[in-house]
Amino acid sequence: MPSASTLPATGNSSNSRNSASPTPLLIRNARVLCLDKADTEHASADILLRDGRVAAIGKALPVPDDARVIEARGMLAMPGLINAHFHSPGNFLKGQLDGYPLEIFMLYEVPPLASQGDAFRFAYLRTLMGALEMLERGITTVHDDAYHVPVASEASIDAVMQAYADAGIRATVAIDQPNIVEYDKYPYLRDLLPADVRAEMERAPRQSTQELLDLYGYLLRRWHGAEQGRLVAAVSCSAPQRVSDDYFHGLSALSREHDLPFNIHVLETKLQMATGEERFGKSLVRHLHDMGILDARNQIIHAIWIDDEDIRLLAEADAVVAHNPVCNLRLGSGVMPFRALRDAGVTVAIGTDELCTDDTANVWAAGKMAGLIHNLSTPDYDRWPQARELLQAMTRGGARSVRRTGELGELKVGALADIILLDLDTWAFTPFNDLHRQLVYSEDGSSVRITIVAGEVVMEQGRHRSLDVPAIRAEIRELSAAINAQLADSHTAAQRLLPYYRAMYDRAHAVPRGLPRRLVAGD
Repeated sequence: MPSASTLPATGNSSNSRNSASPTPLLIRNARVLCLDKADTEHASADILLRDGRVAAIGKALPVPDDARVIEARGMLAMPGLINAHFHSPGNFLKGQLDGYPLEIFMLYEVPPLASQGDAFRFAYLRTLMGALEMLERGITTVHDDAYHVPVASEASIDAVMQAYADAGIRATVAIDQPNIVEYDKYPYLRDLLPADVRAEMERAPRQSTQELLDLYGYLLRRWHGAEQGRLVAAVSCSAPQRVSDDYFHGLSALSREHDLPFNIHVLETKLQMATGEERFGKSLVRHLHDMGILDARNQIIHAIWIDDEDIRLLAEADAVVAHNPVCNLRLGSGVMPFRALRDAGVTVAIGTDELCTDDTANVWAAGKMAGLIHNLSTPDYDRWPQARELLQAMTRGGARSVRRTGELGELKVGALADIILLDLDTWAFTPFNDLHRQLVYSEDGSSVRITIVAGEVVMEQGRHRSLDVPAIRAEIRELSAAINAQLADSHTAAQRLLPYYRAMYDRAHAVPRGLPRRLVAGD
């Protein structure tokens, strides 16, 4: 547990599972968009929140004696958005890097030859800044696939989780830690690298299956269910080609034993098709299926270079797909087959990925991009994404992502009280023509005035509960020298390895695949 000196003086350092329930809240006279299966709307209604859940929705609800009343006339109440895929350790790299393909980008972002990790405060502030940005934009839940450079530890886990505890956001957090040597994560690379570089990669820190499973044990004991259930664990293998089989099976067993979401990056890039063929002799989706790992707890991340058989397997398993359209464009990865997945019955959630591959944590922007990019997939405009299904992906789809269907992503009695209030007297809603379309295509989060998580107001008019946000921003700016030094070290290491990774990348892209995922002739 971090000492008191590592926490903000104004922060809430409690992570008790049994802390006092928040004061009841009555939201009065709001326009209400429930985003439930019936697509319920109320032109004007009250919402009573008690013990962290929605207790009632209706007209002229009685005011409990101990309740705070929020007058919401002229405001829209709706479920908070859910960021279904995020990597908080990339937060300080916002705007730092040009667009590169994933395999090149990762050389700069997660140096394979890294020798030291970040101190607690550095990682704590890095996580906190992303959480605060999301809360200001009405994103109430984040699914953080947190990697740790070069290795994970109890302290690095605590830094991430304590930041989410203090911010007040709902967070589902995994330990994303590959455990095989760098050159075996890719096709062709072992043969392309000089012997001395291979040897250096072999000496780089890696953690054993048992070490990593022990850390998951710590995450579960220490943080799973903390803050009255606001903080919970997920599991992550990063990607099937980045972990040993015994660790992969160990994570799957953990997921099933505790009913945890299982994050798996799959076929994000064309190069990963070659990876599956070279290492496993099959599609990476088929590999998951054949290992007995593919199931409804899986969140399959990206799923761009999937074919019809992959889609069939994902649908049969009832897996959810996390769609990160801005990141996919930023890295030139390709365009996910959105309509084919939806036609097969696969749940799609929306994520922003990292602040260095999206440069914001803005689910509104990612949802809008999903509504635009897939219009290029077919001239049949009846098959283009519709505003209502995009809003569902940004809310109920995200609830599936974190395994809280029926509790998050919709407003109904008994649901968790994660609600945002938007000012309808803004340019996004002027003139007021269609609520769903304007939420997707006009709103960017700037109309959000109040963010409520677990029945507690955690952001109001830009101010966060008990946190001195200007001081936090100032402290982060003071870290610029350390952040730039980190980037300089990464850049130096990347330049050494770039010729070999570029050769690998070019070789994979020279093979036609017959999947129209990019705006070029062929694929």
